[in-house]
Amino acid sequence: MARRSRSRGAGWTGYLSSTGVYGDTGGAWIDESAPIRGRRPGRNAADAAWRDLRGDMRIFRLPGIYGPGRSILDRIAEGRAHRVDLPGQVFSRVHVDDIAGGVIASFGGPPGVYNLADDEPCHQNRLVEWGCAMLGAPLPPLQTLHEAGLSPAARAFYAENRRIANGKAKRLLGWVPRYPTFREGLKDCR
Repeated sequence: MARRSRSRGAGWTGYLSSTGVYGDTGGAWIDESAPIRGRRPGRNAADAAWRDLRGDMRIFRLPGIYGPGRSILDRIAEGRAHRVDLPGQVFSRVHVDDIAGGVIASFGGPPGVYNLADDEPCHQNRLVEWGCAMLGAPLPPLQTLHEAGLSPAARAFYAENRRIANGKAKRLLGWVPRYPTFREGLKDCR
């Protein structure tokens, strides 16, 4: 009778989380040392549980994800883009290919929590304006949050304001975003 070999455990374990676990920072820069205090207790608990599961865990905290077929360019083309009048509001984002690059870079790097975000957080309106210019489309009107008629999930997006620092992934994993800003990333989405 053949004997089954026991699993020696995974050589690499990772979890894709969200920068939403940091909560609202009023637009301040935030890195992986910040406490988990986001508005979604279930997400926060899952992030902590995965972090504590194994000593060699890699957790990737991701801001707004975009890429071909899922970007502001698609929302502009579909007439679903909004410009919301919230001065000082800042968001971070990451191209889907840069997430893959960060995960691959971690195969040879140390375990830990890593923020994967581009290098230029900005207001969502800048993306809409840039995208409209790329597509030759008219700008949507500037509206209040109420006038925009956003879904509860979209309204929650505007309830938090933070800039995500990505220096740890660059230093410890050697990760370099292929799309360091939304400008390069949106060119790829065209």
